[in-house]
Amino acid sequence: MAMLLSGTKISREILDEVKSSVADVKEKYPKFNPTLAIVQVGDLAESNIYIKKKIEAGKNVGIRVECVKLPKSATQLQVLSKIDELNDSPDYDGIIVQLPLDTENDIDTHIVTNAVNVRKDVDGLTIANAGNISQGDSERGIPSCTPSGCLELIRKSGIEICGARAVVIGRSKTVGSPMADLLKWCDATVTVCHSKTKNLQDICVQADILVVAVGQPEMITGDFIKQGAVIIDCGINPIPDSTKKSGRRLVGDVHFASASKVASAITPVPGGVGPMTVAMLLRNTFKVAKKTCENLTKWNVSVLPLELKTPVPSDIDVAQAQTPKDISKLAEEIGLLPSEVELYGKKKAKVMLNTLERRDDRKDGRYVVVTGITPTPLGEGKSTTTIGLVQALGTQTNKSVFACVRQPSQGPTFGIKGGAAGGGYSQVIPMDEFNLHLTGDLHAITAANNLLAAQLDARIFHESTQTDTALFNRLVPAKKGVRKFSDIQLRRLKKLGINETDPDSLTSEEKAKFARLNIDKSTITWQRVMDTNDRFLRKITVGQGPAEQGRVRETQFDITVASEIMAVLALTTSLADMRNRLGKMVVASDTDGNPVTADDLGVTGALTVLMREAIKPNLMQTLEGQPVFVHAGPFANIAHGNSSIIADKIALKLVGEEGFVVTEAGFGADIGMEKFFDIKCRYSGLIPNVVVLVATVRALKMHGGGPNVTAGAPIPSAYSEENIELVEQGCSNLAKQIENANMFGVPVVVAVNQFSCDSVRELETVQRVAKEAGAFNAVICNHWAEGGAGAADLAQAVIEATEKPSQFRFLYSLELSLEEKIRVIAREIYGAEDIELSNESRKKIDLYTQQGFSSLPICMAKTHLSLSHDPALKGRPTGFTLPIRDVRASVGAGFIYPLVGTMSTMPGLPTRPCFYDIDIDLKTGEVLGLM
Repeated sequence: MAMLLSGTKISREILDEVKSSVADVKEKYPKFNPTLAIVQVGDLAESNIYIKKKIEAGKNVGIRVECVKLPKSATQLQVLSKIDELNDSPDYDGIIVQLPLDTENDIDTHIVTNAVNVRKDVDGLTIANAGNISQGDSERGIPSCTPSGCLELIRKSGIEICGARAVVIGRSKTVGSPMADLLKWCDATVTVCHSKTKNLQDICVQADILVVAVGQPEMITGDFIKQGAVIIDCGINPIPDSTKKSGRRLVGDVHFASASKVASAITPVPGGVGPMTVAMLLRNTFKVAKKTCENLTKWNVSVLPLELKTPVPSDIDVAQAQTPKDISKLAEEIGLLPSEVELYGKKKAKVMLNTLERRDDRKDGRYVVVTGITPTPLGEGKSTTTIGLVQALGTQTNKSVFACVRQPSQGPTFGIKGGAAGGGYSQVIPMDEFNLHLTGDLHAITAANNLLAAQLDARIFHESTQTDTALFNRLVPAKKGVRKFSDIQLRRLKKLGINETDPDSLTSEEKAKFARLNIDKSTITWQRVMDTNDRFLRKITVGQGPAEQGRVRETQFDITVASEIMAVLALTTSLADMRNRLGKMVVASDTDGNPVTADDLGVTGALTVLMREAIKPNLMQTLEGQPVFVHAGPFANIAHGNSSIIADKIALKLVGEEGFVVTEAGFGADIGMEKFFDIKCRYSGLIPNVVVLVATVRALKMHGGGPNVTAGAPIPSAYSEENIELVEQGCSNLAKQIENANMFGVPVVVAVNQFSCDSVRELETVQRVAKEAGAFNAVICNHWAEGGAGAADLAQAVIEATEKPSQFRFLYSLELSLEEKIRVIAREIYGAEDIELSNESRKKIDLYTQQGFSSLPICMAKTHLSLSHDPALKGRPTGFTLPIRDVRASVGAGFIYPLVGTMSTMPGLPTRPCFYDIDIDLKTGEVLGLM
């Protein structure tokens, strides 16, 4: 008598293994929650039984199985739409379509099953999975459940599959064909038959392994079977049986009584293949879910090779010589799901904020900020170093690494500075898309900023032309006879201390108090913006049209990156936080000295809607294929000059505990780095591990007293000839910036960008002075000419520095007065003796303290060209008093910014702007001449 291959028993063993495996993974990743979606069309009783079994089995092993029901009336388009929705959802690891479909409409089952995402096709029925299994690629392919269950049963029989003769009767895509493929790649010699095969009995009696899936009750009898063969019966057919209460019984495609006398092992019906199908379905679901989970932590980033040329071509030529990966491929390499990425063409994308939610149980990677010595016209190369370091960490040390950089303004791109994508062989690509529009974030900020400006002037106008009653009735109009406050108006009522929420129940005094903002026009701080350098908009008048009835006032335009909305974008941590910050933005004071906010003007929700896409970070790549977030670009003088917190947070979760995130702070360490620590890190809660301080020999010579450099004129020979004395004197600035970083308890690695004219002695001098001043290490770099390979030593030094425990601390307590916080920064970071407050700045400090803003951090607005307030004072000036001309507030962004000297927030175009060289190739569409 044949051995009974009980699928019930064997499937239980497999499910126990799955249960144990789920528990093991869950212990390592607490959020691991494998989930299977079963799409059911209609309500067949038989389907309901099978689905119930799958749900119960899933519950027993720790896999959530959810039935997604569609009505009989569902069309093919509706079914496909639902499958697309499940494909995109990160909540489901596996998807199957329950067959047969119980539908009133004509639906192509083949199209429906093939609509399932190949990565979620745990039934193994898509063409892609079937093709991979057919070709023996079990790594990429997911095997069909019933055939893989049959294979497990065959193995349990004890037969040696390798070299055996196997016959499969049936050629369906769900059982017969994939079964033959699995046996073939187990080295069996396989023959596929079907109901029309001639001499079927002659073929079957030669089989050591016989798998029957033909759908004809008891078709194969004992005389078809070779003595000692293993029989797998996949059939399940109802036949009449008067002895049964139901009037029928289930039989297989094999006549069990006669076959079991000949075979060595045979599956019963029921209780044979059926339970195995469910077990393999759940095993597949577990494997897919585990792989998805591992992809969140394990990167497989392909490197783009560089073809280095000497001399190094222009930045745009280098960028256009490289072919970027499709951004969807890069997103997949770093563990992002398709549902977490919004493509903007093939080379850039936005990443969804819910990416953070799926990874909130992961530890952050190591956090590196790149800053520099006090900038000079000769350039130091912070952006280039940021990208070069990322390329080196990725290609030279095989680390998971992300760059997070600011989005450049269109103003400098077309003005005098040019682009900001890095340079040479350390760039973000495509360089032209990086510098031009990107995904439209700056335009969204422009639109939101100017909507608020328009509402501000409009509100002043309407309040000046209407009575209290008319103003209130227009602000709270009756719709279909019902008058109702909007949500933002309810917030204003609460702010005013008015508890009544029925508009008609307010007293006349309350209505007037609600309706009138009484804005003092002399206190307006909100300006219009545009992303173009236009010096003639630095002072304008508005309200000169006849309809404005002579209500003229002076104002100005700022460049878009100077908008507080840009600073809000950079410092926000979520959509809700952004709306809250936008609502708190102060645009003026009322006649009683109270702040007037965007919320008071009723525009917060609309601003948030305009910014709903801009809040998502933009994904790009380096020249060597590492991921880059390009997000936000706040003005580095009057704002904090750092890219977004959201981008950093997502990147730190994506790289994982052993990975690195490298971000850049604007201007020198006294400005960008100090603001990074005292403002950005306060709001983000992120702990930095190391500072990379960028310097060049040429720039240090200028700080040591070297001659001035005039734009367009030849660089003086002092900068190309060896001069150790100039270098040593200039290193006073480097030493002070190292001291500044060490004040925050963060180790410093100095990156010396090498020029061909630098002598060995000059470079060694910089390294020596840097270490004497307290740097952890000082490394010579050549990534501009060599890409990541040129920053290999820098990458190693950074890795070593981050292995030291961080002793990070803030420079000052927020409990200090505004004046004292300003004094701490001036003395400790700039080296000033003291500060001098103008009468205007004292009044503003008193006002902001009275308005409740004294606990905000300080964002100093001063020249970036000196540690002091005077751009001409290079090196390490001492003994000076820092003059504070004015003090202003960015309450929504969350800081107070004192003005040291005059700050222009609208650059002007030079005599010969960059755009003289910018054009387009009319045949290829390539951008020409972009720096």
